[in-house]
Amino acid sequence: MKETKAIGDFCTNGKGSRIVIIGNGISGITCARHLRKRDSAAQITIVSGETEHFFSRTALMYIYMGHMKYAHTKPYEDWFWEKNRLCLVHDWVTQVDFEQKQLQLKQQEPIPYDTLILALGSKTNKFGWPGQDLKGVQGLYSFQDLESMEAHTQNCARAVVVGGGLIGIEMAEMLRSRKIPVTFLVREQRFWDNVLPKEEAELVGRHIREHHIDLRLGEELDSILEDEAGNVRAVMTKAGEEIPCQFVGLTAGVSPNIDLVKNTALEVNKGILVDAFFATNIPDVYAIGDCVEYRTPPPLRRPVEQVWYTGRMHGETLARTIAAEPVPYKPGPWFNSAKFLDIEYQTYGQVPNTWEEPVDSFYWEHPDGKKCFRALFNSESRQLQGINAFGLRLRHAFFDEALQQHTPVEAVMERLQEANFDPEFYDRFHPQILQAFNTQFGTSLKPKKNKKKGLLAIFGL
Repeated sequence: MKETKAIGDFCTNGKGSRIVIIGNGISGITCARHLRKRDSAAQITIVSGETEHFFSRTALMYIYMGHMKYAHTKPYEDWFWEKNRLCLVHDWVTQVDFEQKQLQLKQQEPIPYDTLILALGSKTNKFGWPGQDLKGVQGLYSFQDLESMEAHTQNCARAVVVGGGLIGIEMAEMLRSRKIPVTFLVREQRFWDNVLPKEEAELVGRHIREHHIDLRLGEELDSILEDEAGNVRAVMTKAGEEIPCQFVGLTAGVSPNIDLVKNTALEVNKGILVDAFFATNIPDVYAIGDCVEYRTPPPLRRPVEQVWYTGRMHGETLARTIAAEPVPYKPGPWFNSAKFLDIEYQTYGQVPNTWEEPVDSFYWEHPDGKKCFRALFNSESRQLQGINAFGLRLRHAFFDEALQQHTPVEAVMERLQEANFDPEFYDRFHPQILQAFNTQFGTSLKPKKNKKKGLLAIFGL
């Protein structure tokens, strides 16, 4: 493999500490950038066999759909890395020698390190289905997955997507953009109902069917059948139905990609075990991003978190620790955002699929069935616990403040117009939402005027 110019120019030059990052996703790159800001002398090397340059993983689907080219998904120009003395090594790591503090590479010379940062990402879940490794059967996580999907759907008459999460709906949308019929097998009785409350799950399910996707709820994959050339030819469901297809998307979640460090001295469980500073059990070895499992999760957080924004926060937090400005990871209230086809989704705080007293719920849904708003709160203290929003754009800062300040739900509802982030001339729904809240709880709340003046108030900023 041809070495990049950067390797010869500055990878092995310099007098600072040798910091090596495995993985060029959002976690590793954020860490590298913030390290360089704090340490001008460090030798920072980023190793990835996936791509030479950092790209936006969430934009993979838009390459397939023809909305973007790969070059458009790179947040930084190719000259950025050399200018900032961030050495890029495009190769796969085959072994980590923790005792000798050295990485073995597939095609290049070993790389020594003083500090190692593991940002290994995720991998597609497979549950031992017969035929799961056939040609034309895959997940969607890496750039190589995108290339494989491109190759195996060229003459696809029908596809089957297995698993009802966010990657599944993205893959179904990608396939439908090329007019490929899609059957969507979801084990649960409602779409993503292990995460979403009943009403939201049903809203998404209706929307999927409106986009001519054959959504099969309560259907499980049994096996994947092959043709004489080793390609997929059909799937068999647990109910005994054979569905002919030429492509199968496995989207039943992802898990930490820890194969490289299994059976080593590094302590792992589901992911690489880290403390509040992302330190592992081995000195000078840290881990961040999707591959991480917290030994003691932050309040109201799960041990493994695999979303873009947590990876970014991991990278920035660890950079401060390595640069002798140690801070523990304190992510604040949970939030996430996504799209279900053309319906935008946001969640802030804690909104599980079910709840018990003293938690109470307010739910509003627009008559068109494509917009909804839910607020969960403590019925005794009135404190807001979390919100879901579909088809509405709401400000993260508004709800982050409300949750951290333990704001009563009534105060949130009265100021809901301040949270609106829809573009100018879009319809505003906060009056309808507030009226519905008053009706459900017998209150007489009224919108509170925005305290901001002048143009900021005019433009809703």
